Amino acid sequence: MKKTLLLTLALVFSVMAFSQGHAYLSESFDDNNWPEGWTVSEVGKDNWSISKTNKAGGEANELKFYFLPPVLFETSRVTMPAVNLKGAEKVVVSFKHYIENQIDPFSPYTIGIATSVDTINWNVGWEAEYMETGHYEVFEFISTPDMGKENVYFSLYFTGYTGALNDWSFDDIVISSQDGLDLGLASINVPEMSNYGEHEISFSVQNIGSAAVSSFEARVSMGDIVITETFEQDIESLAIQEFTFSETPYITPDTYSVSLEILSVNGGSDSNESNNFLEKDVAVGMGYASKIPMIEHFSSSTCGPCVSANAMMLQVENENPGKYTYTKYPVKWPGLGDPYATNECKTRVDYYEVQNAPELYLDGVSQGYSVVTPDALNAAYGTQTFADIKGAFNVVGSTITVTADFMSYITMDNVRAFISVNEKTTTGNASSNGETEFHHITMKMLENPEGNIINILAGEHQRLEFSYDMEKSFMEDINDLEVALWLQNYETKEIYNSRFAYAYADHCYPVQNMTATMIDGCIPTFEVKWETPEQGTPTGYKIYLDGKLLSETNAETLSYSMTEDPSYLAFNTHIAEVVAVYEDGKTSVNVVKVVKVENDVNVKENNAINCGIYPNPASDRLYIEAEAEIVEITVYDVYGRHQVTETPSHRDMTSVNVSSLNTGIYFVKINTVNGETVKRFIKE
Repeated sequence: MKKTLLLTLALVFSVMAFSQGHAYLSESFDDNNWPEGWTVSEVGKDNWSISKTNKAGGEANELKFYFLPPVLFETSRVTMPAVNLKGAEKVVVSFKHYIENQIDPFSPYTIGIATSVDTINWNVGWEAEYMETGHYEVFEFISTPDMGKENVYFSLYFTGYTGALNDWSFDDIVISSQDGLDLGLASINVPEMSNYGEHEISFSVQNIGSAAVSSFEARVSMGDIVITETFEQDIESLAIQEFTFSETPYITPDTYSVSLEILSVNGGSDSNESNNFLEKDVAVGMGYASKIPMIEHFSSSTCGPCVSANAMMLQVENENPGKYTYTKYPVKWPGLGDPYATNECKTRVDYYEVQNAPELYLDGVSQGYSVVTPDALNAAYGTQTFADIKGAFNVVGSTITVTADFMSYITMDNVRAFISVNEKTTTGNASSNGETEFHHITMKMLENPEGNIINILAGEHQRLEFSYDMEKSFMEDINDLEVALWLQNYETKEIYNSRFAYAYADHCYPVQNMTATMIDGCIPTFEVKWETPEQGTPTGYKIYLDGKLLSETNAETLSYSMTEDPSYLAFNTHIAEVVAVYEDGKTSVNVVKVVKVENDVNVKENNAINCGIYPNPASDRLYIEAEAEIVEITVYDVYGRHQVTETPSHRDMTSVNVSSLNTGIYFVKINTVNGETVKRFIKE
């Protein structure tokens, strides 16, 4: 069975989770074996397989077509089990696919869907030509002379020359009928990982039926947030359109199950309600870290093309110092392969299904048979990510000891932490391709080449510590080591962040027992306290609020408070962070806390100030009476955003115009000569 992934690339949101009318056939290749009743033609029989990848955009596994063996010049066909199409004049065929080229092809490839009643004579129902690497989705009507018959076979076929192709992935193949009025939810277009704050909630629908859709009502639920809205938009048959709820709720850090439902179509029910509901797990984070891209390079000293790739990558490195983490896996081919190849490197080869060298990956994404370009590196460097990593290694004799902290701004379950001990420059593995030195060569992966499974709670970190005698590896110089650290989703292959560990240095331990509070009162005060790290001697600390640096303290100062903007502090959810700073600018991972201010609880009246407001709810004007002289009246929404400020003309009684405010909950801050108080009211 497939698993619902909480942490995925956040970049692929489309999940065709609906069924279209009656499904004659639906296959998503969950099993590692061939689905029952599926067969492959003799031509290209060995080119097809079930792969554990998810390149097509569905969930692993998927159907894979490789260019080898052998290189093809003709049609290769996968045949599906026979289905009963009695009474059907046409069907709908849908699937996802991804094509990846080794080089630019000089002619297009063709894929198609055909039908047959004898698996010998085939009638083409749909076909298309493709050349460019990329993701595609097919959703097409099929009508052939075989429609209406009882035993009809469908096939997916490839025609063309595979010499420029690397592989072609297919997933979520569905063959179905079409109802009259049928609007289905196609996807919830909310990122699986995002930061706290105001968010648009978007989704996509598809008109799967034959009748036009002119309007529909939808409802989304996300924790305490429930939004219902009617959308008036013409949607033609088979068209896919995206919609966004007009309300943009403020979402606090947590993990949520987003539920989306179509309540009505064209003012009533549609003919297929099974596709009117979707759910998606999302994580809302406590902030961001800065991305350092991870380069993984498969190479060999017996590989001729690896020479130019190594030279180009060395130039990229020299032009982009500090913008990458790098590890190079020597492989056991071609020929006898690289003499420094290890079984640990083979584990990574198998994981990425690498078939040739050189092959490079950037943040877990294949660059095909090209190097990592400066543009790709710079596009990834410094982008926002939800994980941070800090580590250090030191050496005693021939034994290396690595300590690494893996921190996340969202809750991450079953992610893999990788530690690769590399040698910066080697010469002893020189072989037959003419190169005399090699860089970032993997010597040892600690402790597991499949990664170390860890669970990280939002705002916290997990620490890994390993020691290893490097005399057991191919190491040439104990003083020439580096340690690459990265955090990866093992199922999607996405790498969240990476970093080189501080070399030949002590680990930078973070602060302990940090607390962040809002002290209530007439003027709210934000206060952060912490204790010194368990080991090490920091030179100072940095304090952040909502991602902004507030202060840099010395080593003796273990607290910080702020009262500069009490209205801002009174109404918002805040994120506080403290980082320990060590010599030479080295830093620990951040320790993070949420300061979630509940307005009903934490915003309190000053008992020394006798003050009242009316009417409540208010529609036009809100009246305020106080025993003390009123200096100023300010209205804020529940997110702390300023709405209205008025200076009263009558000092002990005044009013404020709230007619322009939207319906909802607001707070009025009443500033008197005796102090301030905050009152809650409802605008109707």
